[in-house]
Amino acid sequence: MEWSTGLLGFSAGLLISVITAPVGVSGAVFLLPVQVSVLGVPSPAVTPTNLLYNVVAGPGALLRYRRAGQLGGPLTRLLIAGTVPGVVIGAVIRVYAVPGPRIFRLLIAALLLPLGLWLGLRTVRPAPPRTSRPPSPHATTSLALAVGVAGGIYGIGGGSLLGPILVGRGAPVAAVAPAALASTFVTSVVGAATNAMLSLAAHGDVAPDWLLGLSCGLGGLLGGYLGARLQPHLPETGLRLLLGTLATGIGALYAVQILR
Repeated sequence: MEWSTGLLGFSAGLLISVITAPVGVSGAVFLLPVQVSVLGVPSPAVTPTNLLYNVVAGPGALLRYRRAGQLGGPLTRLLIAGTVPGVVIGAVIRVYAVPGPRIFRLLIAALLLPLGLWLGLRTVRPAPPRTSRPPSPHATTSLALAVGVAGGIYGIGGGSLLGPILVGRGAPVAAVAPAALASTFVTSVVGAATNAMLSLAAHGDVAPDWLLGLSCGLGGLLGGYLGARLQPHLPETGLRLLLGTLATGIGALYAVQILR
């Protein structure tokens, strides 16, 4: 890996995580197109490389949330209970029966684009309190399982999917952000380890690009800490709008790629 590539990866990880950490998103879903289109990481190695980014970058924001007393709690345990087995299933699917990138972009666009618009509308025009209840524990774990499978296949962490859904259902951003990042971190550790073991038996570019993943992750480590430190000083409405904008932007990005 050239120094310029490593520096670009570090800068991308830093910038993305500063913006996404306050709303519980690791930034891996934004880093994915950067790795593929700019840094030239081959498939399927881009999946464990993205998960490696989450592993290195995650402790920065989590340390800040822990110091603020926001880490832990039942929501974190529910998300981890679903995402960990999901990521193992997703990693196996990624290596042996992964769908093409066009299907991936279509699914992400179809999910995030309307979800982001819905969250933005809910923020500007809130629904009555009786219709804005957080999902039940069973529904939360089931959602986390599905997101874990997606994270194992594409290395997107899962916070970018869990955050908008939980916040849109009425959960406060201050509770969702640390829980989503904690589940993303644990899931990424398991997912990266699973991909590393599968690379011993599978053919092709299955193992992560270790140096690039580490350089992106170091940028994310610093940016995640700074972003988490900013979160208590940002208004709830602003964070909801930011999360909705991020979801809409990611969905629109993949929709444009499909059309091209």
